[in-house]
Amino acid sequence: MGANYEESQASVSKKEFENKISICLKEAKESNYWLRIIKELGIGDQKECIRLVQESSEFSNIFASIIVKSKSHN
Repeated sequence: MGANYEESQASVSKKEFENKISICLKEAKESNYWLRIIKELGIGDQKECIRLVQESSEFSNIFASIIVKSKSHN
């Protein structure tokens, strides 16, 4: 997510920006998926895993909001 977000900040067009943020959203959702699996398997520190699941959900919400706002300004 981080690398794609950084790239979005250097976008040369609105379309490129939206594309990079869309990739961030996909990556956040994938991270959330794997973190939920790790949590369900009981691997590692469960408190930390729960925190990371929540954080990845928050990132998804942030990126989705950026996409909606960017598209509404077309």
